[in-house]
Amino acid sequence: MLSSKKRLDNAYTNAKVVEFNNSSKFILFSDCHRGDNSFADDFANNRNIYFHALKHYYAEGFEYCELGDGDELWENLSFNSILNAHKNVFMLMKSFHKAKKLHMIWGNHDMVYRNPEYVKKHLSTYFDPKTGEDVELFSDIKYHEAIILKHSLTGQELFLTHGHQADWWNYLFWKWSRFMVRLLWKPLNVMGIADPTSPAKNYKELIKVERRTKKWITENNNLLTIVGHTHRPRFPEPGDIAFFNDGSCVHPRSITGIEIENGAISLIKWQIATKDNGTLQIVRVLLEGPVKLADYKTE
Repeated sequence: MLSSKKRLDNAYTNAKVVEFNNSSKFILFSDCHRGDNSFADDFANNRNIYFHALKHYYAEGFEYCELGDGDELWENLSFNSILNAHKNVFMLMKSFHKAKKLHMIWGNHDMVYRNPEYVKKHLSTYFDPKTGEDVELFSDIKYHEAIILKHSLTGQELFLTHGHQADWWNYLFWKWSRFMVRLLWKPLNVMGIADPTSPAKNYKELIKVERRTKKWITENNNLLTIVGHTHRPRFPEPGDIAFFNDGSCVHPRSITGIEIENGAISLIKWQIATKDNGTLQIVRVLLEGPVKLADYKTE
């Protein structure tokens, strides 16, 4: 059985490399867990916040990296039910894709996207009931286990992956976990009972996963690494272990993500705030940063 070190090594070795420079702009979200808009769809609570945020980033010329678990394919049998529930989101993502600004990573909840044939079959087109024909969605889209953002001038690398490589149960036995979620946890989730196999819900597991990932980062010359999976935002100081986590899009009433802009990195949150006149608005809150990426560089 491969160790988490070997799994992370493999992800790094086979990563898609994307060059960037100080004028590049990226937004990183993960763990959207987009579902079918049923009671068990955790994404549904934040869908308007997420859509507004993503629209902002598209208008501002950002590239979008999704670090896994974008679609909830454990609770939901088909991508179609998810697409129909959140059509506006997928149409916006299609705009990123057409502009060559969409970079997708698979996580344990959408591990089926590891298979290029599955992706081609389910994500290339969708059926439009208005016209009665198949319409293009994400043509030629590729999902990756990891992405390396490589700075064209400094050579600095940012390693992006979902992070479940350090969670052997959810990496190796994801089919068993998926079965349990469909059979047992989805009905219980509706009643408000959390799934104990998920590191996002199980604190002991979360600590173990973080510890294994940090060990790997340290062994790889403190390589700046950004993951999701645990849903716990992480933003280290320069000089600490360069372990970042963009959090998730299923926090109660907010979403968190990581921005890379002007050669710097920030942790941000989008949430609903009340104006003095009683109307609600969606606002971006800076949680940490911006810190220059070069400050994390190790020789």
